[in-house]
Amino acid sequence: MMSSRARVLILNAALGPLDYRVPAGMSVEPGSVVVAPLGPRQLLGVVWEAERMPSDAEVGDNRLRNLLAVADVPPLGAPLRRLVEWTADYYLAPAASVLRMTLASTSALEGARTAVEYRATGVVPPRLTPQREQALERIGDRQGLIRELATLAEVSDAVIRGLAKVGAIAAVEVSIDSPYPVPDPQHHEPTLSEDQRAAADALVAGVAEHAFHPTLLDGVTGSGKTEVYFEAVAQAIRDGRQTLVLLPEIALTEPFLKRFHDRFGCEPIAWHSGLRSTQRRRAWRAIASGEALVTVGARSALFLPYRDLGLIVVDEAHETSFKQEEGVHYHARDVAVMRGKFEGCPVILASATPAIETRQQVATGRYAELKLPGRFGAAEMPTIEPIDLIKEPPERGRWLAPRLVKAMQATLERREQSLLFLNRRGYAPLTLCRTCGHRFQCPNCTAWMVEHRLTRRLACHHCGHAEPTPRVCPECKGEDTLVACGPGVERIADEVTALFPEAKTAVVTSDTIWSPAKAAEFVGRMEAGDIDIVVGTQLVTKGYHFPNLTLVGVVDADLGLDGGDLRAAERTFQQIRQVSGRAGRGEKPGHVFIQTHSPGAQVMQALITGDADAFYAAETDARKDAGAPPFGRYAAIVVSSEDQSCAHETAKLVGRSVPEVEGMHVYGPAPAPLAMLRGRHRYRLLVHARRALDVQDVIRDWLGKLDWPSKVRVTVDVDPYNFL
Repeated sequence: MMSSRARVLILNAALGPLDYRVPAGMSVEPGSVVVAPLGPRQLLGVVWEAERMPSDAEVGDNRLRNLLAVADVPPLGAPLRRLVEWTADYYLAPAASVLRMTLASTSALEGARTAVEYRATGVVPPRLTPQREQALERIGDRQGLIRELATLAEVSDAVIRGLAKVGAIAAVEVSIDSPYPVPDPQHHEPTLSEDQRAAADALVAGVAEHAFHPTLLDGVTGSGKTEVYFEAVAQAIRDGRQTLVLLPEIALTEPFLKRFHDRFGCEPIAWHSGLRSTQRRRAWRAIASGEALVTVGARSALFLPYRDLGLIVVDEAHETSFKQEEGVHYHARDVAVMRGKFEGCPVILASATPAIETRQQVATGRYAELKLPGRFGAAEMPTIEPIDLIKEPPERGRWLAPRLVKAMQATLERREQSLLFLNRRGYAPLTLCRTCGHRFQCPNCTAWMVEHRLTRRLACHHCGHAEPTPRVCPECKGEDTLVACGPGVERIADEVTALFPEAKTAVVTSDTIWSPAKAAEFVGRMEAGDIDIVVGTQLVTKGYHFPNLTLVGVVDADLGLDGGDLRAAERTFQQIRQVSGRAGRGEKPGHVFIQTHSPGAQVMQALITGDADAFYAAETDARKDAGAPPFGRYAAIVVSSEDQSCAHETAKLVGRSVPEVEGMHVYGPAPAPLAMLRGRHRYRLLVHARRALDVQDVIRDWLGKLDWPSKVRVTVDVDPYNFL
C-alpha cells in the first residue's frame, strides 16, 4: 500500500479505527502490526482496509500523526481479518476487543531473541524469612521471569530479587525463538478397524482438497475418534500446512499431548492460559511464521495468526465451555467453522454426544457426518442401571445408595477402579445455622457460599469471594450450630473414606486440577493403580482413558435438570453419557449406576436404554415447537451497575424502547436469577426472534439510539448458553 495514509484499528475498544500518516521510508499493508501514537501514549494497532472499517473520525491529510514503527512479524492474513470483522459483527463486540485476542503476546512483537528467566539452585539462603520460604516452596523446579515467579509464589518482586542476590535462584538465558521439533506423520502409524479406516480416508481426502468442508465425526466414547482425526492431521503435516486442535479444558491438554507424542514422535505446540510469557512469545511467533505445524489449545487459540491453516479440529465439540462468558461472548465451535470458511480449510467437529445445533446442520446438509459405531477392540459399552432414590434411599446422613456401595465393594475386591460423579465442587452447596436458620450468602452476588472443608473456607463460585468458615453463627451467636446442606464432592469423598478406609481416594475438580502438570500427575497415579476411587465433577467426564476403571456411579443425576436452562436436559444427557463412557474402556466390562429421583424421566430412560436417537428426536421436536435454537434465535441483554436504581432505570429505558419488528419478541426486563454478581445489580431482557431475522442489526440500531449513565454496563450475549 503505497498511499501515505493508513486506516488503523488500535487496541482500544472505546475508540473506533483512526487514520495515520505513513512516514517516508516505512511501508505497510493491510494486516501490518504497527505502533501508533494516541495523545502521549503509544498503542498497538493493525492496518486495515479503509472500505471494510469505516471511521467516524476522518480528518484531512495535514492533521494526521505519523505511525511510529512496524512490528517485525508477518502481516495478519486476509482470512483472519475477515474473521475479526465477522466475530465483532455477529457477537456485537468492538472489533478492537476481538483483535486483542489475535495479538495475545505483546512480547512476540519485539525483536529480542533471548530472555533472562530464573530457577531455583537448591541453595538455602542464610536468612530464611517466611516469605522466602514460601517462595522457594511454591517455585519448586519451575522457571520464569521475576514477575511470573513472584505471582506464582504470591510474594513481591523484591523477595524474588533478594533470593537471586543470595544465590538461591539463578538467572538462565533462554533462547526465545529456538525452533520446535517437527511431528513425523510416519512415526507410529496405528492399526485401524474397517470403520475407522473408512472415516479416516474420508477426512484425509478432505484435507488434501484444501477446501472448506465441515464434518461431524460422531462416535461413542472409546470408538477411536482421536486416532481417526490424527490421520487427517498427518495429511496436513505431509502437505506442510498447519493444524489447530481445540480442546474444551486446559486439564485435557496433558493426556492429549501424550497421545499426540505416541503417534507423531514429539509434542504439538500448546496454547493456554498457563503459559509463561517467553513460551507464549515463542509459540505466537512460530504460529505466525508457519513453523508451528500443530497447535493444541483452549478457546483463545482460535484467533492466533496461523500462516497457512490446513485443518481445524474441535474435540468434544458439544462442550458448553467452548462458549466464552466474559468479554467477547463468542462460541468457539461456531467461530471455528467460520475460520475454516474464511481460510478455505476443512473443519472436523468430534463428539460422542453432538449438540442439537450441530445435528441440525447435518440434517440440512450443511455439514457432512461420519459415524464410528462401535468401541475399538475388545472394549464393550458399559451396562447402565438406574437406582430409584425413593425406593432405595441411602442410609440416613449418607448420599450413596446401598446397591452402589455394594458394587463399589466388589470393584475394590477385584482390584479395579471406581468413579463417582457429582457436578458440585466443595463440601456442601449451602451452610445454615440450625438454631436461627441464617444462611451464608456472598456479599457480592445473589448466591449461597459453598463450604470447602479441605481449605476450611466458605467460597462463592461466581466471584471468587472467600472467607474462613466461622465457629459461631453471625446472627444468633450460637456455637457449633452450623450445618452443611446437600452434598458436594468433598462430602462424598468423606463418605467414601468412612465406608472404605483402606481405599485410596482422589478428588478431581477445578480446585484440585488447575494446570496441565496437575492433570498429568492424576493420570500417572490412575495408570499406576495408585487410586482406587475417584470422586469428581464434570472435569472427569472428558477425554480420559483408564482401562482399569470399570464402575461409574452418578450420585445425583437430577442435579443438572434444575434451573431455567434451555439446554438442561441435553446437557444432563451429554454429561452422564460422557461419564458413562469412562467405564469399561479396556478389556474389562464396565458398569454404570445412575442415582435419580425420577427414573421415568425422558433423559433417564434414554440413558438407560442407550437410545440416544429417540432422546434427540424428542428434544429437537420440543425446540422446534418453542422456536428455540437452532430453529429460532435468542439474544440476552444484561444491564448492570453497582448502583441499583441506575441499573433499574436503564433496564426500564431499554424495555420501553423495544422496536416493533415482525418475528421478534422481547421478554423483560426482570431481575436476573443472579440478581447481584461481583457487587453489580443485574437486570436481563431476553430477545427471541425467528431464525431468518438479522437480530444483530435490530439490537445495534435499538441500543445505538439510547444513552445511559457511564456507571451502567449494557452487554449483549448472542446465542446465550447461560441464563443466569
